[in-house]
Amino acid sequence: MSERTGEDTTAEGVLAQDFLLRVGARIRAVRIERDLTVQHLAELSGVSRRLLTQIEHGQANPSLVAVTRIARSLGTEFTELIGEAGPAESPIERIPADRYALVWTSPAGSSAHLLVSTLGVRTADLWSWTLVPGDSYSGLPDAPGSFELFHVTAGSLSVLADGVEVTMAAGESGRLRSDRPYSYRNHGTAPAVFLRTVALAGAARNARDPERPR
Repeated sequence: MSERTGEDTTAEGVLAQDFLLRVGARIRAVRIERDLTVQHLAELSGVSRRLLTQIEHGQANPSLVAVTRIARSLGTEFTELIGEAGPAESPIERIPADRYALVWTSPAGSSAHLLVSTLGVRTADLWSWTLVPGDSYSGLPDAPGSFELFHVTAGSLSVLADGVEVTMAAGESGRLRSDRPYSYRNHGTAPAVFLRTVALAGAARNARDPERPR
């Protein structure tokens, strides 16, 4: 899924409808809470006013990159928009499988499920990915100093950043400095199945200014 704001990217991969409905409603609620107009948020995020309105009503198929830009322009992250309202009462919380959020799919059959994330402030989240042969996904840079961690359970995963591509086979793990454009690719003949942990740098958690797009 390439980075294109203000456009429908259905042909490259789509966000799951349940996810869109939840995050769209929360974007609208937070925008109103921050006293921002649709036009103002569109200008901050680089997403067209028309697409932003459609996203708020769950009527569009934006890229995950576009949703991330909108969330960060609101001073938050999309995982916080779909997360629980407050901290868990118990120090340990079990997350049933039926609460895993299908966030992204592609026409070829790839998928990304958000398994669990830190509550309130997003510092880390855990994903389960399946990338079918020949498919790819491109990501938006995180804050300086952020990392992504991978563990491949089946097939092979190639990760590209700064013109360097590294391939990890089943049973291998990897680490990516995610504060730059990057992409996942599957050059193999079998699905690449992997766990992905996003670890945002502490700098990303500084007091946010909704006037500054991230």
